[in-house]
Amino acid sequence: MIPPGTEAALLDSWDYFLHLAMVLTPLFIGASFLVGLAQEYLPPERVEEMLRARDHGSGNVLAAGLGAVTPFCSCSTVPVLAGLLGAGAPTGMAFSFLLASPIVNWIAVFLLFGLFGPGVTVAYVTTALLAAIIAGLIIGTLDLDGYIKDVRITAGGREIATDGGAPASDASGAADTGGCSECGTTAINRTHKERVTAAGEGALSFFRDTLPYIAVGIAIGALIHGAVPAEFLQQIAGPGNPLATPIAALAGAPIYVSISGMLPIAHSLTEAGIPIGTVIAFVIGGAGISIPNLILLNKLFERQLLAIYATTVVTIGITIGVLFNTVFAGLL
Repeated sequence: MIPPGTEAALLDSWDYFLHLAMVLTPLFIGASFLVGLAQEYLPPERVEEMLRARDHGSGNVLAAGLGAVTPFCSCSTVPVLAGLLGAGAPTGMAFSFLLASPIVNWIAVFLLFGLFGPGVTVAYVTTALLAAIIAGLIIGTLDLDGYIKDVRITAGGREIATDGGAPASDASGAADTGGCSECGTTAINRTHKERVTAAGEGALSFFRDTLPYIAVGIAIGALIHGAVPAEFLQQIAGPGNPLATPIAALAGAPIYVSISGMLPIAHSLTEAGIPIGTVIAFVIGGAGISIPNLILLNKLFERQLLAIYATTVVTIGITIGVLFNTVFAGLL
């Protein structure tokens, strides 16, 4: 026998699923197209070249900005990071790039705008970029170079050495970052039309590859919206629990699969009455210390530095979450 109210809850979840799908699909494809254009005109090698000439300070600002606008996934962010470190870039500047890259990206910005509106989006991007810059500046004052492994990373058809040595002639003994649908080499000497066409084809291909993660995220969000009592969620993560924001910053990591799958869940949580800052801490923690991201960084960092990175991400998530729940609460 079906419990009373189950059918109505499932119908509500289905309606919410369709609503989110219609809102997010065009936003995701549009953002993916811009991602493709950025990769066509600003490949990883160009990012490394722009940052190598910068020093601590102004370099942190540029690094955080490039980390936000260059939509690399973890499997290409880590090689860029390795290239910067191997070329002698300051560790703090490289960290500003590393911190901004997963937390602020074009897809996240587009989906945030569609789900939460311009106020939340602008506040999120601004605070996240500032956090990446400040954290990089602080880390740059510490002597952490000894915690970077001397490795050679093969990615995108090239090999990068973090010890500053010349690339090897073959890939033997090199750590492979793996692959994903977002990564790949970009052909040079293309016409503008060819680049736009490639970006459009890449957007559709990326959407098809990412569709399962989006669907899972929307489905979870829909079930939270229709089937999970709001009172239950508020008891766990509502404003009455002073530890809700720190717990949320840690809870996102084990369930993170993609930012596009996290944001529908985040939207459902806010509609259930969970404070926006707590939800944002959940998203930042998931994006920054996801299991795949930590596995890749483990190839580059010693455990001490990996722990510093994870602690920094969680601290950023908690700080921004508290700001949203207090300072920004009456403004957004």
